[in-house]
Amino acid sequence: MKQLIVTADDFGAATQVNEAVERGHRNGILSAASLMVAGAAARDAVARAKTMPKLRVGLHLVLVDGKPVLPAKAVPDLVDSSGYFRTDMARAGAAMFFLPKVRAQLAAEVAAQFEAFAATGLALDHVNAHKHFHLHPTIAALMIANAAAHGVKGARVPLEPQDVLGRIEPRKASAVVALTTPFAKSLRRRFRRAGIAAPDQVFGLAWSGAMTGKRLAGLIRHLPEGLSEIYTHPATGPYAGSAPGYQYQGELAALTDPLLPGLLADQGVTSGGFADFSCK
Repeated sequence: MKQLIVTADDFGAATQVNEAVERGHRNGILSAASLMVAGAAARDAVARAKTMPKLRVGLHLVLVDGKPVLPAKAVPDLVDSSGYFRTDMARAGAAMFFLPKVRAQLAAEVAAQFEAFAATGLALDHVNAHKHFHLHPTIAALMIANAAAHGVKGARVPLEPQDVLGRIEPRKASAVVALTTPFAKSLRRRFRRAGIAAPDQVFGLAWSGAMTGKRLAGLIRHLPEGLSEIYTHPATGPYAGSAPGYQYQGELAALTDPLLPGLLADQGVTSGGFADFSCK
């Protein structure tokens, strides 16, 4: 059985992202979106989501390259002088692991983001973290604790089968993949032991910001058995904070390719969100 979740990250970051999520869902194969609860356009995202009952919405936990839900004075060791999260992930991650006062601030912020999502009134389908920061064991533990309290159905684990990518286009072995795979496998085991569904495979790491129509169609044609997630970053154009070089409009065009629904059917792929698959 082939089950597929097609997710858009950064929902709520800007109206350009929100517009693309709506188009990708209404006119394409997008089945889920991950919400930045402190994003500049979070309210707009929530309002749009409430008009799309089949769109599965989850929490995109932001602990880097973003703004905290709590006041900066409540999380001084997590933010820089501008009140935004620190961008030095290695040093910030070390502080989160070793320093009790930093762990306490982190725990408060993670809980605040879960509570902010609950306040939207949307059903919480899944949780993941911006830039896969939940590979950090302290963040993962906090995510699991809060997920249980909020009824989370599933969570992303960045495990991308390199052989599948190689069937679509030639590629070299990645040292980053070799480094992160043991951590990701451990994270998947932790999620599943906690009763949180985790995909068997996830796609979007190697082609982050460059999920072209050809690549998306190739993934569908070569989709392995089990539960897969393909995550994307669609937008109608650049926005404040957007990543240089990302093909936002190209990813939206890929998601709304009129040939893809038929391709999903031909390949026997069922699409939805974690809520549609985790209890089956």
